[in-house]
Order: sequence, then C-alpha cells, then structure tokens
Amino acid sequence: MELSHLRYFLEVAKNEHITKSAKNLCIAQPALTHAIHKLEDELEVPLFESKGRNIKLTEYGKFFYKQLEPLYLDILNLPKQLKAMASKDNSTVFLNILAASSSVAKAVIVYKQKEPNLNFNLIQNEESKLFDISIKTVANYKEIPEEDVKNFIFSEKILLAVPNTSKYRQRTEISLKEIQEENFIELYGSKQFRAICNSFCKEIGFSTHIAFESDSADVVKEAIAAGIGVGFWPEYSWGKIDKRRIRLLKITDGDFKRNIIITYKQNKQNNEKAEGFYNFLTDYLTSSWKKRRV
Repeated sequence: MELSHLRYFLEVAKNEHITKSAKNLCIAQPALTHAIHKLEDELEVPLFESKGRNIKLTEYGKFFYKQLEPLYLDILNLPKQLKAMASKDNSTVFLNILAASSSVAKAVIVYKQKEPNLNFNLIQNEESKLFDISIKTVANYKEIPEEDVKNFIFSEKILLAVPNTSKYRQRTEISLKEIQEENFIELYGSKQFRAICNSFCKEIGFSTHIAFESDSADVVKEAIAAGIGVGFWPEYSWGKIDKRRIRLLKITDGDFKRNIIITYKQNKQNNEKAEGFYNFLTDYLTSSWKKRRV
C-alpha cells in the first residue's frame, strides 16, 4: 500500500469528484483512477460507487476515510516530531562506560555543574553501539582510522594491591610467582579489565585463586586492606588508595599495562555538546590521573 495512493484516496473522498481531485493533486485523471482501483484491489473492498456522473463513498469507503484521516495527519507530522526529538537528543550525551567508571562519573558531576541543562545517559559494563562517547580498555590498542571518530588513548600500569602488613611493607615490586598461594580479590563486572589480567597471567603461567568478589572498588579496597587477599589494581583510574593500609607493587613478570580508549563518535549532526564533553573528559582524566602517580 503506497502512501501516495492513500493521499489520493483522501482527496477523492473529500471531493467525491475525480476530475476536481485530479486537478487539486496535479495528476492526470486516468492515473488517479488507476491508483484508486489499485487501492481497492489491495483492500479487497469497493471504496467508491458511481452515482450518475459523480461518485460516492461506500460504507467501506466511509469507514476507511474515518480511520485513515487522523493516521495520515500523524504521518505528515512525523518529520516535525523527529526533528524535535533530534533536538532533544542533542541535549543528551550518551556514554558507554566499560572502564574507569568512577573517574568518568566524577567528570560527569563536575561538568553538570558547568552545564546544568545537559543530560547524560550512561550504559555501564555492557557494550553498546548507541553512544556519543565510549570508554573501554584493552591490553594493546592498535588504532584503525575511522571517519567521524576521534580516539584518545591513555596508558596505565597494572599493579598488585597488597595489604600494608609486615610481609609487604618493605616491598616496591613483586613477581606473581612469589604469591602462588595468595587469595585474590576481584572487582566483579569489570569484564575487559579481568580479560586483560587473565591474558597476562596465562602468558606467564600463573593462575589466580579468587576468594572474594565485589562490584564496588571501595569494597575491594577494604577487603585488601583487611588482609583477605591481594588484587590487580590499575595505576590511576580506580581512584585513590589509603597508603597507610594498602601498598601498590610493580609486577616484574613483564610489561603489565592496559590502554584506556575514549572514543567520540560524531553520529549526530552538529552535536557540539557531546564533543565539548569529550574534550573536557579527556583533559579531566589526564589531569586527575597524572596527579596520582605512584
């Protein structure tokens, strides 16, 4: 069923006159008659009947006209509604956060104070293709140039967080082979970070015994400080630690690090607000993380 045929039907139904309707629609009368007949064939009911030289709506035609007219007006209004929706979307920045969630959340709070009318939609720990800005992590990132995409790459070491007990107090570095019997504490939900750590451990022939998991970095810190176990810890992006209770040791078994990739995808026309937050976010994270150097 073609939209143009519905428009033709509404015009003919209003006038109940083929010649006048064809003139109003700026089409030839035979073409209009053919379109109406085709519509009737599709619906399998007669919409008009002849009354002398004029035509009248059948009962089917009256019902169809009554139901179709408001729907057709709604269809005509769709472009305007979509434009309004797009304008609203340009006031919302869509974030897909797969890494450094606490740092990104702090950046959002700071930026909201500067731009109170800007909204944020956050999807965390679940990969999505519908985003303006994504934050993810991999072990070794190789950039592939893409049109309308900007990437900011930040590298950080992965360290071993241990309780500040006599066993570790004098240490600044450690081999994982020294802690074969230690329990490990993990941040649940950080899938990409866990995959990086598992891959590194596999390369050096080391396996972890997970004794405790939490979806909160603060709880993980408390568990390590309490001596329940040790855990892998990114150098900057999970926030500050209490150095009186936890030590961060360099792992000597290889180049244990990860890349954090912040991607801005220009998927909306003139979305200056998303690009503005992207520029702020990269500056904010770079500045705040470099202040935390171990």
